[in-house]
Amino acid sequence: MRARPVSAAKAGRARRATPAAKALALSITKAAAALTSPRRRRRSTRRRARAPAPAVVPAAWQAIGPSLIPKGQTYGSNVVDVIGRVSSIAVDPNDPKHLLLGAAGGGIWESQNTGAAWAARTDQMPSLAIGAIAFDPTNPKKVYAGSGEGNFYANLGAGVYKSLNGGTTWSVAASAPFVGVGFYDLVVDPETPAVLYAATTNGFYKSTNSGAGWSLKRAGKCWDISVHPTGGTVEILAAFADGLFVSIDAGNSFAAVALPSWPAGNLARLAVDHVRSAPAVAYAFAAKGSGAYLWRRVGAVWTKIAAPTGVNINQAWYDWYVAAAPNNQNQVYIGAIDAYRGTVSGGTASWTNITTQGGNSIHPDQHCLAFAPNNPQVIYAGNDGGIYRSANSGASWTTLNKGLGITEIEYLASDPSTWKWLMAGTQDNGTIRYTGSSALVWDPIAGGDGGDCGINQLNPLNVYHSYYSVSLERSTNKGNTWNELGLPWPPTLASLFYPPVEVSGLTVAIGAASLLVTRNGVQPWTTVPLGLSSNEFPSAMRAVDANTLLIGTSAGRVLRVWWTGAWNKAQLTSPAPRYISCIAVDPTNPQRFWITISQIGGALVYRSDNAGSAWVNCAAGLPAIPMNSVVVDPANFKRVWVAADVGVYQTLDLGSSWGAFSNGLPNAMAADLVLHKQDRMLICATRNRGAWVTPVP
Repeated sequence: MRARPVSAAKAGRARRATPAAKALALSITKAAAALTSPRRRRRSTRRRARAPAPAVVPAAWQAIGPSLIPKGQTYGSNVVDVIGRVSSIAVDPNDPKHLLLGAAGGGIWESQNTGAAWAARTDQMPSLAIGAIAFDPTNPKKVYAGSGEGNFYANLGAGVYKSLNGGTTWSVAASAPFVGVGFYDLVVDPETPAVLYAATTNGFYKSTNSGAGWSLKRAGKCWDISVHPTGGTVEILAAFADGLFVSIDAGNSFAAVALPSWPAGNLARLAVDHVRSAPAVAYAFAAKGSGAYLWRRVGAVWTKIAAPTGVNINQAWYDWYVAAAPNNQNQVYIGAIDAYRGTVSGGTASWTNITTQGGNSIHPDQHCLAFAPNNPQVIYAGNDGGIYRSANSGASWTTLNKGLGITEIEYLASDPSTWKWLMAGTQDNGTIRYTGSSALVWDPIAGGDGGDCGINQLNPLNVYHSYYSVSLERSTNKGNTWNELGLPWPPTLASLFYPPVEVSGLTVAIGAASLLVTRNGVQPWTTVPLGLSSNEFPSAMRAVDANTLLIGTSAGRVLRVWWTGAWNKAQLTSPAPRYISCIAVDPTNPQRFWITISQIGGALVYRSDNAGSAWVNCAAGLPAIPMNSVVVDPANFKRVWVAADVGVYQTLDLGSSWGAFSNGLPNAMAADLVLHKQDRMLICATRNRGAWVTPVP
């Protein structure tokens, strides 16, 4: 199940080039409002009355999970239930059974029974990327959340959200100045709860009116905030890219904190935390270069303490925290790829790895840790696999992932005979398979990161999946067992983190700096040079037939590769010099191509009626947001669907006009679309809200 390790190279996982974050976030927020506001929908319907309209109202999309992925991967000798990336966890200070969690791109979820059941609470909010959640400690009915996940989806920030009923319903408390900004931390001042502090990708912000208005108090990336238990006028410690800083005036001004053996230059990451029961004691945990640095303060003196041997800092930008045990000044937790519990004695610390520990391991990539308010030995860990609870300070764990629909699906493929057999590549939770389970449980069939995948439509027993970079495996029994396909590991060809894979009968191809292709379903591979420029890679691929492949690149180039006893290559006209995310070929006309673009700055959907010699701008009526996937109806060539960063859209007139096709779909990023020809079902894969399906007449 772990033929490839869980990736330690997520810095390469960027899926596209993006413009200024604020412009992108504003466009996505506007599109989300258009999809979710009844008033806006009515106006939109009137505007579309002159254009062809659907024959019937689109049926509501239905979630098909995963609601659970059993036997997921760890770095230990066991397997655990997984579901998807959790970026933040908050426990109600008055009710330890009441939990809130933020998914990286899947919104806020609530449990009233210690994680036994979960409910999505923000599906129609303008952004489902959540970076931080904080209860008001004096009135837990008030809860705040920062949208825009600092670790990865920072450019999806839409502001601060607020709940007045403990997290069940939410509204936008403030958009400005956080549109396009990611949150790392959010803290309610324990002494003056109308005062809030935010650690963001843009700096340290403060609100004095319960989140309605905000002011920047210190610029520069701010990763973490720790407020003295009696309030910010006593002390705030804040972790910035240029070091640790202290404020004694509620965040209005800051002074640098001198730490012994401080590594010169900006840090890769820094976290800080007070001991609640003994706030004169605090911890700071940093990554710089190849080293991990830990400091402990007692009174006014900071002392350097050795971090655990072997702590992996390769992803410090992505997963990093320090959490002081609230009742024990000599106990501290640190999180990176693994999490460790440390016990300090005499200026040194003894460490226990609590997340990779043989047969009692949980998923790696640790993003957050929370303590139960009534028992500090009860801790909650949030990571790329989901949420886990320990009743004994990490000695053993219980998974709480059942019912959380927060899987980040990157790619989908379906069996041509039934839509109820699907294969999906997921971020850090491998390749998974759906076989129609009424409980919406998807089986893991390959480990590591799950990349692009494909099915031989002539013999659907033969399926293919990739991990990341240039990797590919083949199964002849629909994923029960796998065989390597002879590609070198580590890869020798540069590529996107998830390179495109295409399967057409026995023709199988994977796009990198050169095209790797076979015509018999297995190795040997033929390498076809593509003549791309430096840092340009295939980003989309589609087979016209088993002898002809279309390739779109990250720079907007379109190539045709075809077989005549040898592989030939030609460059077609480019619709735009921007990142091509998907290509579709009209099943009734192999000369008609569709292309989506996920890099804004112009039209985002194009059509060619002459095999790529010229392109028609088909973006009129679509929101100006990244378009990620496109499919053509084989029963009606004028009917086409596209998936966007928010919503699915339909045209009935070859792209002259478009209408929303998102009834019941959450405002998550729609990453991939599959239309099942036989069953007339449209399936949408989302980033951190799983898969959804709707029938199409």
